[in-house]
Amino acid sequence: MAIVLRLVQRYQHSKKQEFMVLERQFAELEHRGILPRGERLIPISSRDPGNTVVWQARFESLAAAEKALNLFETNPEHTALAEQQKHFFEGTWVEFYEVMEC
Repeated sequence: MAIVLRLVQRYQHSKKQEFMVLERQFAELEHRGILPRGERLIPISSRDPGNTVVWQARFESLAAAEKALNLFETNPEHTALAEQQKHFFEGTWVEFYEVMEC
């Protein structure tokens, strides 16, 4: 069963530039193969406000998605960036979606 993992991050609007600088550093870790590669989405029309970034990726199973979350929590480079970025958060949460096979 395929799973989409979404990390939803709402940041302080006044800190957009600082938040995005750090977000590009997270993306660099993905490009270097240190973290799972995902896509980042910024809402144009959504229930979420414009100061939201959604990182999402598709995994082959819930176990694989949970393994990715564990890597985010244990990788020292990710942890160092997250420690800097957390000061800009208004809220953050994790969502899992089962991909429907119709």
